[in-house]
Amino acid sequence: MGFADDHLTPLVDEGLGNSAYLVDLGDGRALAVDASRDLRALRAAAARRGLTVAFAADTHLHADFLSGAVQLAADDGAAVLASAAGNRAFPHTPLGDGDETDLGGLTLRALATPGHTDEHLSFLLLDGARELGVFTGGSLIVGSAARTDLLGADRAEELARAQYRSLQRLAKLPDATAVWPTHGAGSFCSAPPGAERTTTIAAQKQANLLLAAPDEDAFVRELLGSLGSYPAYFDRLGEINRRGPAVIGSAPTLAALTTAETRQLLDQGAQLVDVRPVADFAAGHIPGAISIPLRDQFATWLGWLLPDDVPLVFVTAPGQDLAELTWQSLKIGYERLAGHLDGGMAAWTADGGPQQTIALVTAERIVGRPVLDVRQRAEHTTGHIADAVHIELGELVARTDEAPDGAVVHCGHGERAMTAASLLQRAGHRDLAVLDGGPGDWSKVTGRPLEETT
Repeated sequence: MGFADDHLTPLVDEGLGNSAYLVDLGDGRALAVDASRDLRALRAAAARRGLTVAFAADTHLHADFLSGAVQLAADDGAAVLASAAGNRAFPHTPLGDGDETDLGGLTLRALATPGHTDEHLSFLLLDGARELGVFTGGSLIVGSAARTDLLGADRAEELARAQYRSLQRLAKLPDATAVWPTHGAGSFCSAPPGAERTTTIAAQKQANLLLAAPDEDAFVRELLGSLGSYPAYFDRLGEINRRGPAVIGSAPTLAALTTAETRQLLDQGAQLVDVRPVADFAAGHIPGAISIPLRDQFATWLGWLLPDDVPLVFVTAPGQDLAELTWQSLKIGYERLAGHLDGGMAAWTADGGPQQTIALVTAERIVGRPVLDVRQRAEHTTGHIADAVHIELGELVARTDEAPDGAVVHCGHGERAMTAASLLQRAGHRDLAVLDGGPGDWSKVTGRPLEETT
């Protein structure tokens, strides 16, 4: 058994595509790296091992979630370790390149690895002179490197060149050194698909195409060419993490709202978010509600599509996890959670509330109708329905007038498509339908192949 097997617990957030890490220091204390504000999994892992978090290290000012380091400092007395260049506005140990922290037998050495952000650090974990592994955050990740446009498109190339130098530096570590990245498959920080979340320097030298780039210019072209869609909420969270997220004093709860309270909040400008499964929303929903089904990816689409400065009212289905809903919202900075409609749609309709529907259809029923594909660009180019209009879900709020009238909306399974249809319906579109499934179902029904975009 190696060090990682005995002492390292990766904590994967499947929805955001990220990993935090809990390191057992062997004396009842622990190091947390890139912990999210949603500390439930980390606390459970620490409790199983009987650990108290003594150190909380952040590799960079995260753009896709709020850091849990400030909360760990408040609750556990953890020392926060972070880059001095980040100018964080809360107590922390400011670190520069080469600075070391004694963890009580093990040592954490800061390595300046800018690129993903200006102030990015990687953390090399040492046992004496032996390199156990390196927490690489958004520098070297499995099969790639993280995006370099978080500080604006005008700086993307400059930071890509910095990323090149950072990866070259990391590649000089011993081949056996474990690589523990934060960003992984499913992250909008440019991680490619794949099952592996951790790796080694040797494996990346062999398999990472960016490390195989013949020179800096080729690296920059490859990295910038791989940048996918940019979630709107990324622009907000870095500054909140610099200031320090508010400490949460007790377990948050979601208030139960009567239909009268719900109507009053909506009249005052609250946003209604329906988190029920797609089929439930299709069958009947409150006019103006946005469908974002509660699943792993809920936080991403909430952050991408809705403002963070208006109260949110939620419609839920019986049995849905209100704590999960609350924490997914809080971890990306949504604090104004007004509550959930007590009794759900049954209470709303019993009180005479109006409702709308959106047809949920199978593939054979969309032939001859205009089709709107709301998947990511990379998904669309690898196989799409002939003549489908393509507008990514993240862009749809600003482009609802480009959607065809009476469209059948589709994604890969139906969740994003129902979100898109709810946005279009709110904008005044009628006779909408959502494909129950994906483009592969259309291909099977029609016998026609999907088209590819070169």
